[in-house]
Amino acid sequence: MKSARFLLPAEQEMLDAARYYESQTEHLGEDFLMKVNSAVGDIVKYPERWPVIRFDVRRRLVHRFPYGILYRFDPNEVVILAVAHLHRHPNYWISRIRV
Repeated sequence: MKSARFLLPAEQEMLDAARYYESQTEHLGEDFLMKVNSAVGDIVKYPERWPVIRFDVRRRLVHRFPYGILYRFDPNEVVILAVAHLHRHPNYWISRIRV
């Protein structure tokens, strides 16, 4: 079975977004984290299901939130490159591809 690994910048993006949502409405940050976790679970089960958006990087949208999980995978692991807001700087994560 595959495992998922977040690059440190991707994990930080996810936590920053959760803190922001929690500051807006109680429990909204928790909901965001649950939706991200659910999406990552889907990715681990079916990594080829979501479209390639650039090079070998795929994107799974996060239900209810304007975020996408950008990832790549090999036979043993899914690497989360970014938890990216869909309306801000769309290609900022490209430098992470070689990591």
